[in-house]
Amino acid sequence: MNRGKSGDATLIEMDRTVWSNGGGEENNGFHTSLDKESFQLENAVSTLSVVSECTSIASVCSSHSSVIGCERCEKENTEPQQHLSSFMGIWRKRALFLKYRSRVDKQHQSKDSVYFRDGVRRIDFVLSYIDDKDEVKKVERRKEFEGNLQKAGLELETEDKSESEDGKTYFLKVHVPWEVLATYADVLKIKVPFKANDIPENKEAPMSWLFTPIRLPENVMHPEPDYFTYTFDKSKIDFFLIEDKDTLFPPSTRNRIVYYILSRCPYSKEDKAKKGIKRLLNNGTYIAAFPLHDCRYWTRSRDPNCESERNELYRFWARFSRFYKEQPLNLIRKYYGEKIGIYFAWLGFYTEMLFYAALVGLLCFIYGLATYDENVSSKEICNETIGGQIIMCPLCDKKCGYWKLNSTCSSSWQSYLFDNTATVFFAIFMGIWVTLFLEFWKRRQARLEYEWDLVDMEEEQQQMQLRPEYEIKCTDRRINRVTQEQELVLDQTSADKAGRFILCWTTVVLWICLIIASIIGVIAYRLAVFAAFASIMKDSPTSKLEVVGSLITPQLATSVTASCINFVIIMILNYLYERVAIWITDMEVPKTHLEYENKLTVKMFLFQFVNYYSSCFYVAFFKGKFVGYPGDYEYMFSKRSGLRNEECEPGGCLIELTTQLVIVMTGKQVWGNIQEALVPWLRNWWVSRNARNHPESLYSRWEQDNDLQCMGQLGLFYEYLEMVIQFGFITLFVASFPLAPLLALINNMVEVRVDAWKFTTQFRRPVAAKAHSIGAWEEILNMIAVFSVVTNAFIVSFTSDMIPRLVYLYTYHPGTEITMEGYINNSLSVFNISEFRPENRPEDGENPEWFNSLNVTTCRYPDYRYPPGHEKQYKHTMQFWHILAAKMAFIIIMEHVVFVVKFFVAWLIPDVPSDVKARIKRERYLIQEYLHDYELDKLKVQLSQNRQNIEECTCPTTAAPPVKLEVFSDCLT
Repeated sequence: MNRGKSGDATLIEMDRTVWSNGGGEENNGFHTSLDKESFQLENAVSTLSVVSECTSIASVCSSHSSVIGCERCEKENTEPQQHLSSFMGIWRKRALFLKYRSRVDKQHQSKDSVYFRDGVRRIDFVLSYIDDKDEVKKVERRKEFEGNLQKAGLELETEDKSESEDGKTYFLKVHVPWEVLATYADVLKIKVPFKANDIPENKEAPMSWLFTPIRLPENVMHPEPDYFTYTFDKSKIDFFLIEDKDTLFPPSTRNRIVYYILSRCPYSKEDKAKKGIKRLLNNGTYIAAFPLHDCRYWTRSRDPNCESERNELYRFWARFSRFYKEQPLNLIRKYYGEKIGIYFAWLGFYTEMLFYAALVGLLCFIYGLATYDENVSSKEICNETIGGQIIMCPLCDKKCGYWKLNSTCSSSWQSYLFDNTATVFFAIFMGIWVTLFLEFWKRRQARLEYEWDLVDMEEEQQQMQLRPEYEIKCTDRRINRVTQEQELVLDQTSADKAGRFILCWTTVVLWICLIIASIIGVIAYRLAVFAAFASIMKDSPTSKLEVVGSLITPQLATSVTASCINFVIIMILNYLYERVAIWITDMEVPKTHLEYENKLTVKMFLFQFVNYYSSCFYVAFFKGKFVGYPGDYEYMFSKRSGLRNEECEPGGCLIELTTQLVIVMTGKQVWGNIQEALVPWLRNWWVSRNARNHPESLYSRWEQDNDLQCMGQLGLFYEYLEMVIQFGFITLFVASFPLAPLLALINNMVEVRVDAWKFTTQFRRPVAAKAHSIGAWEEILNMIAVFSVVTNAFIVSFTSDMIPRLVYLYTYHPGTEITMEGYINNSLSVFNISEFRPENRPEDGENPEWFNSLNVTTCRYPDYRYPPGHEKQYKHTMQFWHILAAKMAFIIIMEHVVFVVKFFVAWLIPDVPSDVKARIKRERYLIQEYLHDYELDKLKVQLSQNRQNIEECTCPTTAAPPVKLEVFSDCLT
């Protein structure tokens, strides 16, 4: 198939009426049938020959370059201005001629073409800009920048704005030839095959046929054959297996090399420190810079030389109907690069492991349902003769009245579904599951490192890729102690470093304090609104609501509304802090991309940790723990504030923690999916609304990609952050909600396909980047894993009612039979209502109609204190201290058991599989052997040639010196 005509074509086949009507510029330039007749301009023989000579010279200039003279002008001793004036009519016809030739070329050329007009050179990168003639500086920057790119060996081709669908955007297409590819492949230490892999594959695992439904075709899972590889060396070109230089480096590697050059190319003659495409994008010189997708995602390219990998990714990976299929990780890596491939490998593995956690959590929930009727405590609460006769003390000052225990009947049943004996087992299981997940991921990661040629990718090789922003600010050089080579260093004193460090972390601490202040505000809201809800609901007006009316209590209403408000505050603070974190990280001027991401990761996660988890920590570990007792209540700020500390229900605060967890976790996931899927789709729909009305042949591949959304440098960072925050929810607080892993599993099955769909259909193709691991996130996951053991032990001990029930069951139950009967009465202390202080006593009219102060002299409250009239009245009983000792013992025992199992499992499972170790050793051995043989053969050839030259006594002819390319890399200095 023809991809396009060459730039020196002089004839075009057109409908005669286009020219005869004289309205070519108003016509689209397309016709349904070409008459295949040659069209001749007036004086074509004389004029086209002149114009073609000029065009051959001018074609190397960009569309905004100045007019230059041609050889024929010089021969005729004609000044350029006179020549331009005499041939003005010819130039106008020539411009119109080129316009229609280009448009008809577009019609012949596939709209998915990823090649220059010659149909041979591949487009490796595209820059777009709008020519603003009032901005002379932008024109000068572009001219200097493009000139330096050509000095670096890149080949450029410009698409005029008249060819764009909006009529004002220029597109600069960039091609990297073999000489430049070879140079920078050597600089970037890119690995290239030198021998086919001769190690036999592992035999199929038993029962592998069970996984047939989730398998993908072999050509999709393994798009490339397996080779032993070695870092490319330009001086040893014949050492490698190179069948075709054009296909040796895949498009992802080619665009990575081009972006490396673009990031370091200067654009100012006066100030060489001004360099890089990123700064040109920021100052508006260019509006976009991106590599091309290889085809439209919904259909294969009609060009047989195009891989159409984007279409394969869409058909086998990025569709929601493929949610149960495995991911084509090798194809993802080939198309997007190793960094994105590692992310999807980790996300897929995390989702697989969530299946086991979700299964066990679901079984624990089913256990709660199955033993629902055996819950003696809830039966006593709901019993009219027990819970209906127990009058509880007011939950707030003045506005809250006395209430009966059986009003919490529904919440006690709900709490039992998550607060039962299975909760302890599940908390221990999740501590071990986290360890298994991290250890097995290390093994999967080690296998991917080998398969994707990342084994020898040391940190020093990543450190070699300095950030352009760092290079710009560097003014000095020094000798590297390891390599003994010159390296760039940032000229700053110790005081400057200390000042930046203090400023950065002071900013982080201030924002964390802002989060804490907002949480205190939400707590104050809970305290103030609870009294209002209690006053409104004293006559149970919500009971008239169908289905949910009986479930709504002042506690539930307060918890739900406070959780929603807290979620909104979280999202607002998150939006603002993201920009602050990026600003302070930029101010630190990190040396490499890896260092930049690690610094930003620490700052962002520390903030997000406090932002998302602080409300859950409050409910789990602070609410109901510092309330005092009816005669001596504790207040949030002081007694003058009137904000009495919140109390838990008789069954504990676990159900409120579950509510908080569900709202924040589910709300974040739903909001995240809306942001990730709906927002890019709406933006793309709006941007391309005009282009959709144009004929397909007018809407080129680079225009389509230009209208897509840009992922941005930190796009993958936010994907990791979202999943790690979710990981914290399902591990830190999982003892309160065993169904959290199930919700995370459902979300992640959608998340994988949403991310795949977004990358494949809504985003421009990102620049490929290498990464041999998930980076700093691995350490963060380990930290969360250790911390989760502690938090779950404390949740079981202090938030749930598990330990007090067990202590009562085995120590304080009446009679000889082990039973939970009488537990509710045992867990409630007695207070004489006549001893209420005036500021705590309910106001007139706040008590319910059934309350009679003459008949009711005492009220109950959840605690273990001596009753009134006792010599130690209102002091803690011995049972309280027994329960506290049991809680502390449980924490110590659970932590030690889980930690011992964790460390044993980590020691038992090797980080690198044995077969991968064998393959790595085999590859290193072959590299040494092949290099030795190669150098030996090369030496023999040189000796034989020298001997032959001496015998023949012939002087070799002087070869033309190779063209020296300007290499933008400090690695070669």
